[in-house]
Amino acid sequence: MYTDLIQKEWDATIKAFAEFSKPENITVIAQISQLIADAFNRGNKTMIAGNGGSTCDAIHFAEEFTGRFRKDRRALPVISFADPAHITCVGNDYGFDDIFSRDIEAFGVAGDVFVAISTSGNSPNIIKAVQAAKARGIIVVTLLGKSGGALKGAGDYELVVAGETSDKIQEVHMAVLHIIIAGVEAIMFGMK
Repeated sequence: MYTDLIQKEWDATIKAFAEFSKPENITVIAQISQLIADAFNRGNKTMIAGNGGSTCDAIHFAEEFTGRFRKDRRALPVISFADPAHITCVGNDYGFDDIFSRDIEAFGVAGDVFVAISTSGNSPNIIKAVQAAKARGIIVVTLLGKSGGALKGAGDYELVVAGETSDKIQEVHMAVLHIIIAGVEAIMFGMK
C-alpha cells in the first residue's frame, strides 16, 4: 500500500491551500469577482487561457458561466482559448507563442477581462497574450504560481500560489476560479 505517499500528497494539498488563504488574497478574489460582474453588466466579456492542465481549468471556468454553476441564471459571456483547430493553425503558421495573442486580437475589445493562467509565470504564449490584451485596453487578471515568474506584476489584478509543484498550484487555481464564479453570481443575481 502507498498510504504514506497518499498522506504526503494530501498534506501538500492542505499546505498549498493554507499558505494561499491570506486576507490579501481573499480581497483580490473579491475584487476580481466585482471586476468580472461589472464587465458583464456593461456588455463586455471575459476571456481565459492557460497551457496543459491550466487549459482544462480555463475550459471549466468558461463552461460554468456559459452553462450553469450552482443555480439557474442567464448565460454569461466567457471564452476559453482552447480551440484545437485555432491552436494548431496559429502554431503552424505563426508559432506556438502566438496562439493566445491571436485570440486576443480576434475577440478582445477594451473593457473586456482576460484571465491569464500560468503556474510558472513564464509561459511565452501567455506573456504575449497579456501584452496584446494590455495594448487593447483589456483588463488583465493573472493567476500565477511559484514566484510569479516573468508575469509577476504584469496584471491589473494578480494572485500567486507559492506551491512547489504545478499540480498543487493548479488545485488552488481551480478553487480560486470556482470562488470567483460564486462571487460573480452573488453580485449579479444575489445567489449565495
